[in-house]
Amino acid sequence: MPRVFNFSPGPATLPEPVLRQAADEMLDWRGSGMSVMEMSHRGKEFMSIQAEAEASLRELLAIPPNYTVLFLQGGGIGQNAIVPMNLIGRTGRADYVLSGDWSKRSADEAAHFGPIRIAASSEEGGRYLRMPAPSEWKLDPGAAYVHYCANETIGGVECFWTPDTGGVPLVSDMSSNLLSRPIDVSRYGLIYAGAQKNVGMSGLTLVIVREDLLGHALPTTPSVFNYQIQAKADSMYNTPPTYAIYIAGLVFKHVQSLGGLAAMEAHNRAKAAVLYDFLDQSRFFSNPVEPADRSRMNVPFWLRDTSLDEVFLKGAQARGLVQLKGHRSVGGMRASIYNAMPIEGVRALVDYMREFEARHG
Repeated sequence: MPRVFNFSPGPATLPEPVLRQAADEMLDWRGSGMSVMEMSHRGKEFMSIQAEAEASLRELLAIPPNYTVLFLQGGGIGQNAIVPMNLIGRTGRADYVLSGDWSKRSADEAAHFGPIRIAASSEEGGRYLRMPAPSEWKLDPGAAYVHYCANETIGGVECFWTPDTGGVPLVSDMSSNLLSRPIDVSRYGLIYAGAQKNVGMSGLTLVIVREDLLGHALPTTPSVFNYQIQAKADSMYNTPPTYAIYIAGLVFKHVQSLGGLAAMEAHNRAKAAVLYDFLDQSRFFSNPVEPADRSRMNVPFWLRDTSLDEVFLKGAQARGLVQLKGHRSVGGMRASIYNAMPIEGVRALVDYMREFEARHG
């Protein structure tokens, strides 16, 4: 069976060259006689894999030397608790900006560890259709950090600018748009990202943290969740997600081979334009997100006649266009078009949508 165009929000489609290399090396990694899955995380083979992955990531993102890279577990949802465990103790309180379901969940979780203030929110009538404008951010200069989600996978809202938080460390959940375009890491105190969107497979969580923010964990923080302890142990205080780190390293090398993050941004702009241009001229499909804040990673859309949702999905499946059903909390459809989605997949989706509209509109 030919490979489908997989629009899953995560775990998401991976670059085919990465999958092929992983398949070639499955039984024997570089003459070691072992699969990466079988290696000791403290053996010289795996330690070289992790070191190479970190070096590639540092090069891609131009990570300054005073930032630590951690390869952890628990996903973005885990970091919703681990971030305040490690940072809120600096001053005892934190600011959160709400632009969708995930940033709200982050704030709700953080409230278990100290006073949380909502510095801005774009919620209107139970929906988030835009990023709060900079003028709406009412920041506490005494906050331990300011948290926002750079891309909301459910609502399809993305922040394309770097917030100015003065001297307060900026923390961002970049689970769904890290590596999709260049960013200035030096503007952030901490960045975290689950890997299963643009970085690789599920099981790995990346944390990039400025070194001066280490050492402030709450006394109740479990050792395995303490950034400083993990940093001293080179992310090996416990057994790290070894195979997921290996896959991430292959993805980093693949992105480098394509021209790095500037090339990824051009690729993602082109794909998103194909889909949004169609949605904007359609009278049958719609996307209500403010145009300036429309995500290039996750494009939710709705049919004018929702009774045709299942018909649409079945027809898409028959064409090899899979995982298009919207999040259960909002319904509709959602096309996740991360780095590894080729533009041919987006064009195939638009061709199908155009034909569907002609038939049912």
